Amino acid sequence: MILLRHAQSEFNLHFTVTRRDPGIIDPKLTPLGHRQAREGAERLKGEKIRRIIVSPYTRALQTAAPIARALGDVPVFVNPIVSERYAFACDVGSPCSMLARSWPELDFAHIDNIWWPAMEEPAEGVAARAALFRAEMAALPDWSDTLVISHWGFILAMTGEKITNVEQRRCDPTLPAPEGLNWKH
Repeated sequence: MILLRHAQSEFNLHFTVTRRDPGIIDPKLTPLGHRQAREGAERLKGEKIRRIIVSPYTRALQTAAPIARALGDVPVFVNPIVSERYAFACDVGSPCSMLARSWPELDFAHIDNIWWPAMEEPAEGVAARAALFRAEMAALPDWSDTLVISHWGFILAMTGEKITNVEQRRCDPTLPAPEGLNWKH
């Protein structure tokens, strides 16, 4: 499968400069982020993708929209298991009732309205979510045809690599999970 980190968000823009949490809840993409999402869509056009799994954060959903269109309206499944580690203000999400109004074509019915954790998620929590997702994907015969639009921390837990906005990595869920992860941003 292909793991793709969401495009640049308002949080990323400010945090990169200051290294401080700017306090932006569920940030949207910046103008650069929207361009990155469209460019990412162009890069993925030649891939054999049958499904997109996306985190319910706005930045991930905004990244997924042009990619799904470019790939011929591939089905998009929203799944909070691939969300970011809850550690900053940007990791407070939007209620599913609001998300459903913004993306009426997507199904949010299977997700609790308040779907993000109530307190900081330990690194072990992200690793456990990644292990569960790895097992679920490995059970699918067509896992290699999946694009997952996710976040820095979740992709780190899946691959052991720290990647930047709109970078992508191939991931074989049948292989062992990475060990000895460094969670420092």
